[in-house]
Formats: sequence, structure tokens, C-alpha cells
Amino acid sequence: MTTLFSPLKLGALTVPNRIFMAPLTRCRAGDEHLPNAMMAEYYTQRASAGLIIAEATMAIEGNSAFWKEPGVYSEAQVVGWKLVTDAVHAAGGRIFLQLWHGGRACHPLLNRGAQPVAPSPIAITNNEARTPEGKKPYVIPRELRDDELPGIVYGFKKAAENAKAAGFDGIEIHGANGYLLDEFLRDGANKRSGPYGGSIENRARLTLEVLEAVSAVWGSERVGLRISPLNSYNSMIDSDPAGLSAWLAIRLNDYNLAYLHVMRGDLFQQQNGDVMTPVRQHYRGVLIGNMAYSGEEADREIAAGKVDAVAFGTSFLANPDLPARIKTGAALNPPNPARFYTWDAKGYIDYPALTTS
Repeated sequence: MTTLFSPLKLGALTVPNRIFMAPLTRCRAGDEHLPNAMMAEYYTQRASAGLIIAEATMAIEGNSAFWKEPGVYSEAQVVGWKLVTDAVHAAGGRIFLQLWHGGRACHPLLNRGAQPVAPSPIAITNNEARTPEGKKPYVIPRELRDDELPGIVYGFKKAAENAKAAGFDGIEIHGANGYLLDEFLRDGANKRSGPYGGSIENRARLTLEVLEAVSAVWGSERVGLRISPLNSYNSMIDSDPAGLSAWLAIRLNDYNLAYLHVMRGDLFQQQNGDVMTPVRQHYRGVLIGNMAYSGEEADREIAAGKVDAVAFGTSFLANPDLPARIKTGAALNPPNPARFYTWDAKGYIDYPALTTS
């Protein structure tokens, strides 16, 4: 029977288990957005994951949406990430890098006063930005012109090249949670006309162009995509999330991706529905489920063929040896939300692993 602990062919990789580490922003990269030795320790501690998907990482300079998150647009950042990938590989792990543009979730206080950009001039209202001056309201973004979008695509392609130079096993494109690509995908944030607005096909155009560009660097079999059709985080909504999910599932079959990674619910509980069923019905590739799965539910869903793997977030954050804990039924460490976005080792690399006698 296919379970959490059976191998999985993931595009160009074969991974030893189906317990993946979801991308988790942790803000340990400092003011220069540089990956470092503490981050290498954090990821290496979690190398028993079937796949680590490293945190949202700025593809293009000047688009910070979290204070002190990492980037991958400079040579120094490539060197920093190489510390991480070398350490993870030495521990027997596999690691993808999530490439990201913050879109309207960026803030002027994080980007030398620059106004954020988005598909339409609509501000986030159900959340606040973390800045050096404390929590601040989001600002109204500037609407991107059509002729600026090739530059966005190029930025993702350059970031993909840098991720390859840094030694990652592949990349995940962040198309979720109210950041730039998700803003284009969902009609609550995309009110533009023209080739990048209106129909689902037009709204998906930028995401597909990014996938094509980064696949030219990596080969599509080392590229994944993450989406969150229901999640209302960052003031997101879509009029037909199930329809959007089904359309994407069908269209993405043309790309031979390593996987499609789907957040199944809504962090704020504002939107309900089932997006996993239409995706599973239409998508022929590897499907990763994410959001509030227990080990037991994940095992059942994989055994039933509803997903092929499950990405665990805060449970992996607090339990560096999560696969061993799930396998043995051991108790889980509780996560400490007060330390999610702080800057030091506490609540980051000091969660205890199981002891053996």
C-alpha cells in the first residue's frame, strides 16, 4: 500500500518518503537578506523530510514583504545558499528553493520608500506589514503596465539560474497566499483588462510565462508550483476557486512539472469549499496537499490516492525529526508562534529531537 513512508518519483528525483517540509518564512537572513550558517543548521536538522521546500525567497531585489527574509538575486546570496544546500545534501536531504515576488504585500518601509506593484491598485486590508517601525497598514500598490511584465519574468528566470548555482535540487514557484503571481491569478485582486486580466486564461498568463522561463533553466521536471485557491490571507478571494483550480490542473498537464502543491483551505476561514477534488480529478502529475494535515490523515489520503505527498508546516518547524515522530507515534513539540519571525536561534534551531537510548 502506498503510504507516507513509501518512495515517490518527483520529476527528476526519487524521494524516500512523502513527508515534505512546507516553505516557512522565518526572517533569519538579516537586513541584507543573506542566507547564513544558522539557516544551514535549521534546514539540515530537517533533512529527513522527503523534500525540503525552503522558505519564500526574493527573486528580484527591492521586493521585500517580510523583514529580514532571504533573497537569491545577488552573488553573496548564492554563496549563502550554497552553505545551506551543501549541509542538507551532506545529511542526505533534498531541497528546493521557493522563488517569490511579494507584489502588493511589499511595503515602502522595507524597500527604500518604493511603492509596491500589483495587477491592480487594490491594497491589502485584512493584515498589516511587519516593518522596522512595527506593524503598519499596507499601501495602495501601483498597477503594473503590460510592458513591465517581461521584466518580472526575466527576474524569476535569473533567480532560477542563481538557485541552480547555489546547489538546490529544484525550485518551487510561489503562486499562493496573496503575493504577486497569486494576485494575477485570482479575480478579487486582478481587475485589469488586456492580455493579463479578465478570463482565467489571461489571469494565469504571467504564472505560465514564469513557469516556462524557469523550466528553460532547470527542465520542468525540477520545477514545482504552489497555489492557494481558497486562502483569504492578504485580502485574497476568487469568485470561483474550484473552477480556477480545475482550469489550472488541466493546463498544467502541458508542463510536466515535478509537482503541483495545493493549500487546501483558508487560514482566516472566510472561504470554504473543496479544491483538492477537482485538482486530483484533472491533474495527472504529482499532487502535494498542504494545510492542517495530521500524520494519520496524510497517510489515509495518500493510501486512497487523493494526494501523492503532504507538506507539513508548523509541525515541521517545531519537530526537526517529524518523519521519525510520525512513524513511531511520538508526541510532537508544540510550535512557539512568538518566535516565528524573530532573528535569533531561540525558537528556530533549539527544538529538541527525539532522544534514543
